[in-house]
Amino acid sequence: MTKLVQRFYEIAPSLENYWRAIILFGKNTASYKFALAKSLYDIKSSNELIKLSDLAVLFSKHLTEHLSHSKKQGTFRNSRFLNFCLAFNKKEISQTELVEQTVKLGFQNVIDAFHNVHGNEIPHRFFVDERKSHGGIRLTDDYFRLRELENYSDLVSETEARWRLVETAWNLKIPSKLLKIDYNLENRILEAAPVSSARVAVTSARDALNGYQKGKCFYCYKDIIINDGDFDSVDVDHFFPHKLKGCAEGKPIDGVANLVLSCRECNRGKFGKFDRIPSLNLLERLHRRNEYLIQSHHPLRETIIMQTGFTEKERVAFLQDVYNCASVTVTSKWQPKSCGPPTF
Repeated sequence: MTKLVQRFYEIAPSLENYWRAIILFGKNTASYKFALAKSLYDIKSSNELIKLSDLAVLFSKHLTEHLSHSKKQGTFRNSRFLNFCLAFNKKEISQTELVEQTVKLGFQNVIDAFHNVHGNEIPHRFFVDERKSHGGIRLTDDYFRLRELENYSDLVSETEARWRLVETAWNLKIPSKLLKIDYNLENRILEAAPVSSARVAVTSARDALNGYQKGKCFYCYKDIIINDGDFDSVDVDHFFPHKLKGCAEGKPIDGVANLVLSCRECNRGKFGKFDRIPSLNLLERLHRRNEYLIQSHHPLRETIIMQTGFTEKERVAFLQDVYNCASVTVTSKWQPKSCGPPTF
């Protein structure tokens, strides 16, 4: 396990951040991890034991929904289980048969691998495997505590955003190194910009970025809660102000590496940042945040590498270069008052 991932755990060892480690840093060879996570979100009962047949109803629902708009849900060429999901979407089999096949085929690897991140099991489990003894999984106290968190709904949105990003790379059928993710300022979403192809809307920028900031404002560490439909609840801010686009020609001002989530007070409140340049220590924070993103699997990882450099040394030099350029144009520096302990 790398130092950056260890820091992710040690600085903020909270349940939501262990959960985020699974969603953001777990290996992506298929979308089953996301479907299982979303199935666990859907469980409303207080029962600890969830029978595999009941879990299969939720699990298959999420996969068939995604297959309806994204045919490729993994890096493999063929899957017996996904073929049954596709057959259901074509109305060739019933839901009863789909659930039966999901129980047989759908959980072969995902239950065992769900809690593994970079080859190691995270310290907290949200369920234990009791398929052999009781025919299902048993939810843990940590799962029920997670469900009671104020920002629980944000975790749901982050999982869907992560799923959308990964399946976009798969379904465009191009190498991840050729896929660039850009920010559309007008509709506030991330777009895939494949080489020699039309742009494809992917997901909300807020949902995609929130997990990497652990639900905190980038600048002051205040807790931020994303309210669906209320785009003023959390701002997507350009660390280097958008007005510097001309100054930093060739540098991705609208790129993911320059986008952070900010509370309203820091971005546009009475003492907010507006078009000022953040202080030097905040530049270091941006670098750390970007390195967390790079620890994640494509396409955000590849996008930031393409935008800022192939080695950490190159990425540091890139940020310093933009900072120097920006400082010539905007001389006023900005530093917010901290509203919480450092978490990234």
